[in-house]
Amino acid sequence: MSDKELIDAFVQQYHTLKNEMGKVIVGQDKAVDSLLLSIFTGGHCLLVGVPGLAKTLMVNTLSKALGLSFSRIQFTPDLMPSDITGSEILDENRRFQFVKGPVFANIVLADEINRTPPKTQAALLEAMQEKSVTVSGKSYPLAAPFFVLATQNPIEQEGTYPLPEAQLDRFMLNIRMDYPSFQEEVDIVKGTTTSNNPQVEIVLSADDILRYQDVIRRLPVPDNVCQYAVRLSSATRPSASATNASSTLASKYLSWGAGPRASQYLVMGAKTHAAMQGKYSPDIEDVQAVATEVLRHRIVRNYYAEAEGISTEEIISQLLSLKE
Repeated sequence: MSDKELIDAFVQQYHTLKNEMGKVIVGQDKAVDSLLLSIFTGGHCLLVGVPGLAKTLMVNTLSKALGLSFSRIQFTPDLMPSDITGSEILDENRRFQFVKGPVFANIVLADEINRTPPKTQAALLEAMQEKSVTVSGKSYPLAAPFFVLATQNPIEQEGTYPLPEAQLDRFMLNIRMDYPSFQEEVDIVKGTTTSNNPQVEIVLSADDILRYQDVIRRLPVPDNVCQYAVRLSSATRPSASATNASSTLASKYLSWGAGPRASQYLVMGAKTHAAMQGKYSPDIEDVQAVATEVLRHRIVRNYYAEAEGISTEEIISQLLSLKE
């Protein structure tokens, strides 16, 4: 099949996959779209929302529809790095044998990831970046495709630990989930208080996902789109000597900006967003469509932004509205 035919097939499969997830997940269309975008881009994502918004159910349903192996790690204060990666044990022949941990799955759900200390959170760093785990000097490759989908409660902060910036930067998207609408909540209550148990069919295989990821990476990107993505990331970096409007905004409200990985994810996210719309090349609007979820966890507000009550999303919105 040509790349054009593969993109056309991808659009059909994407809609089929979304409909299959809709058997279980009511509403949350934006979150589902963003989750699927990260999967077909090959990135990890952080799902942020209050309890009861189906974050865990969404990830579990996705793994079923994709026919991928799935493991769930409940992050707690006493969780150790070896509980994630695995450890070596002495077998009956007095030889050390490596027993793989739950990270050895296609989709790893890191539930309430901020409830464990940074030492344990760091156990995911190598897995997320290198797609491998090193134990006792030996490297073990992870299955392909591999995704870490983490959840976090934004309101309950007692007994939690902030995510290290190095780990936050490895998440492609920060997806904020909101309450359902009135009618959606009515449908949720009706569907979950009966004996009805919808069965999710497998839509795609691991090989299908890898094939679509590959063709999306091959999509051509116009120079102006690539340059816009880099300018957008650069605009979040404070610079005292800068005089243009975007840098002035960053200098006023931000103490830290997004790094080069943000530019890469903006372009890759734009490619996947374009492919999901049936387009064969991304444009600036595709970059803007993914910008908030790519940037919101990569920029740090300063005292003035917090004092004036200006949110990260408002700063990104202002940057997107500026003429370059």
